[in-house]
Amino acid sequence: MSLRSKLLLFLLPLYAVLLVLAAQVRTRQPGLFVACELTIVASGVLTWQLYRGLLRPVRLIEAGTAALAAQDFNLKFKPVGQPELDRLIGVYNQMLDALRQERVGQHEQAVLLERLLAASPAGILLLNFDGEITSANAAAARALGLPAAALLGQPVAGLPAPWGAALAGLAGGHPQPVRLPGGQLYRAAAAHFLDRGFQRRFIVLEELTDELRQQEKQSYEQLIRLVSHEVNNSIGAVNSLLGSFGHYAPQLAPADRLDYREGLAVSIARNTQLADFVAAYARLVRLPPPALHPTELHALLRGLGRLLAPQSAAQGIAWHWQLAPEGPLVVPADAHQLTQALLNVAKNALEAIGPGGGNVWVRTTAQPPTLAIENDGPPLSPEVSQRLFTPFFSTKPGGQGIGLVLVRDILLAHGFAFRLETGAGGRTAFTVALQPSGR
Repeated sequence: MSLRSKLLLFLLPLYAVLLVLAAQVRTRQPGLFVACELTIVASGVLTWQLYRGLLRPVRLIEAGTAALAAQDFNLKFKPVGQPELDRLIGVYNQMLDALRQERVGQHEQAVLLERLLAASPAGILLLNFDGEITSANAAAARALGLPAAALLGQPVAGLPAPWGAALAGLAGGHPQPVRLPGGQLYRAAAAHFLDRGFQRRFIVLEELTDELRQQEKQSYEQLIRLVSHEVNNSIGAVNSLLGSFGHYAPQLAPADRLDYREGLAVSIARNTQLADFVAAYARLVRLPPPALHPTELHALLRGLGRLLAPQSAAQGIAWHWQLAPEGPLVVPADAHQLTQALLNVAKNALEAIGPGGGNVWVRTTAQPPTLAIENDGPPLSPEVSQRLFTPFFSTKPGGQGIGLVLVRDILLAHGFAFRLETGAGGRTAFTVALQPSGR
């Protein structure tokens, strides 16, 4: 029962009793009756004023409660001239001002945080209490290779490899490197923030690809140039001397001449191989920017196939061509550099298959322009996948570890995104998006 109803139930019976008592003296004492009636009327007027005065704070409280329930912090009350009620109104108005300022401040902070997350070059994933993604900015979507909307609600363990395994076991305060099949390197770090008094996780994905490439070049560029200069100068002089020694072969005994000439030839050949070995590293350091021209990709690929046909036939490897049927596929590229990069990719495919025979598939699409070179050799292990495109790393005996690094640098200089990975069917594919990616 409301306070208003209780007050009416108290006053109405009281005045009914007073009216009955006044009626009892109406005939016997008219003067007293008139005095009672005037007193009752005056009391009624005063009671009505008190009733309205008591109900005004109740109405204000009801209106203020409704405004707070609706989170409307713009409703304020004016003083009514009653000291007690005016103090209550002043406190209420101050509380509304404080709540409104806090609400505006929180909204401004939320907008600022949202814009910072959207503009951040680092990928940021917000997780709920169950470890599912509730928010992902554009950088995180690019890193994970999925639209931001497709990431919402996913557990981090269910993300595509290698992200799922790496992020699921990520401990706070212990960043972990994550290398993608396209050669990109990320640093993943986890931390916590408080939400309604409980800890929630968020993950930061920072790309280190460009920084790592610069550090790599700074670490070996000067050394390679120094070694290349010294080796080439020395080998040129040594080979000249060895060639001159060949003129002394007729002065030897006939039985020793053949061994003498073979020894000189082996020495000169080994020196030449050493010079070529060092020159390969020097070319990697001095790779010029690509000179882009319209390049017909299908003709370039057919030329590579003819070049590698003898090696493929010797190994029993069959080539399968699945080129885009729309006709010539023209892409903006440096034909010489792109040929060198794709030649390395194709030779790696043949070497991965080995002498036992196998298959190589060459696929292209026109919309969007893409190229894929697949082989059915042994799949890449996770350990090898994490070290691909690393300078001086090779799985081949005697490999120099610069082939894929050269491929990486050429394709990135063109702005072409790429991936090297073993698919679910067991085939290892090198895929190139033949259009600038804006990197």
